[in-house]
Amino acid sequence: MTTTGAFLTDVQQLRDRARKHIEQGAVTPGYQGDLEVIVKILNEALATEIVCALRYKRHYFMAQGIHANPVAQEFLQHANEEQIHADQIAMRIAQLGGEPNFNPEGLAARSHSEYKEGNSLVDMVKEDLIAERVAIESYTEIIRYIDQKDPTTRRMLEGILAMEEEHADDLASILSTLDPTKAQ
Repeated sequence: MTTTGAFLTDVQQLRDRARKHIEQGAVTPGYQGDLEVIVKILNEALATEIVCALRYKRHYFMAQGIHANPVAQEFLQHANEEQIHADQIAMRIAQLGGEPNFNPEGLAARSHSEYKEGNSLVDMVKEDLIAERVAIESYTEIIRYIDQKDPTTRRMLEGILAMEEEHADDLASILSTLDPTKAQ
C-alpha cells in the first residue's frame, strides 16, 4: 500500500479500488468484518428491538392503576425509541448487502430478550427492565466483537446501547417509586 502521507493510501489506488465491485455499495475492500456473521448478529439485534417494541406497546395499552398514566407514557416513549433502533439496524443490514429479517415466524427465538407480559404495572416495569439489562449485555458483547472491524456498525450500536442504558435507568427509577422492594 503506497501512502502519500503518514496514513492515507495513494489517492489513485483509492479511486481504482472504488471502481471495482461497485455493486457492493458501502462494502469496500477495506471492510474487515465477516459480513455473514455481522448480518446474522444484526438480525438478532433487529428481532430483539422488535420484541421490545411490541412488549412496550402492550404495556402501554395495559397499564392500569393510580400511577398508570405517567408510566404508560414512558412505555410508549420506549416503544417508539425501540422501533427507531429496529429501523436503524434494518437499514445497516441493507447497507451491508444483507436482508433484514422481519419474518414474524421465529421472531421470539431470534430475539435476545423475552416477550414477558407481566400481570401488574410493577411486573410490566420489571419485565421491561430485565429486557433492557439483557439488551445492554448483548450490545456490549456485540460492540466488543465488532471492535474496529466495522466502525459504522459499532458506532450505531454504541448509540443504541446508550439509549438502552437510559431506558434501564428510567425503569429502575420507576420501579423504586412503584414498589421499593422490587428494585432490589
